[in-house]
Amino acid sequence: MRVRNGLRLSVASLGLCFAVACVASEPGDAEMAAAPAHSFIPADFDPPTLVEAQGFKLVPLGPDVVEQDYAAYMSSIEHLQQTFSRSTGWPHAGLTLADSMVDMESEAARFAARESFAYGVLTPDGQYELGSVYVRPSPVAGYDAVVSLWVTKAQYDAGFDAVLYRWVRDWVAREWPFEKVAYPGRAIAWDEWDALAAEAGG
Repeated sequence: MRVRNGLRLSVASLGLCFAVACVASEPGDAEMAAAPAHSFIPADFDPPTLVEAQGFKLVPLGPDVVEQDYAAYMSSIEHLQQTFSRSTGWPHAGLTLADSMVDMESEAARFAARESFAYGVLTPDGQYELGSVYVRPSPVAGYDAVVSLWVTKAQYDAGFDAVLYRWVRDWVAREWPFEKVAYPGRAIAWDEWDALAAEAGG
């Protein structure tokens, strides 16, 4: 990876760089509710459960990473509200570790049911999360899936957001069975995506 040395430096020097878990109130659940009822992945496709890259790895979000998740979003509340959820509803200061456990159990259940796939982006040793990646069915016709991602404030400032986005696009194109994927807020503007999703839901 072209900036892997910079990534290592940011992880080593920012020991408290965490990632955040997606929670039940986080925007995205509404998209899932509006998505088509049929499965959006083939029956013979096995979603990855461990992906190792240069300087980080992806693992499914679930109870095993609940403490990392909780510490992360509590450290990046304003950043995530502005860059990911676009709402003060998530995350917020009143969330507890118990709330996070409920959300992690929900994410794990959705993964097991093949409804959606949420991944934590962890440091190679698994101690900290740097961000998260979500692969979900699309509520908008013409797209096979919706992929969203974020990184913590510290990692955003270190330039990892662009690195992860490029890597995720390559990974999804290479490893997932989709022909057309939406990347709201990135490849398609939020306003445009929101309008398409609202039209599909109404």
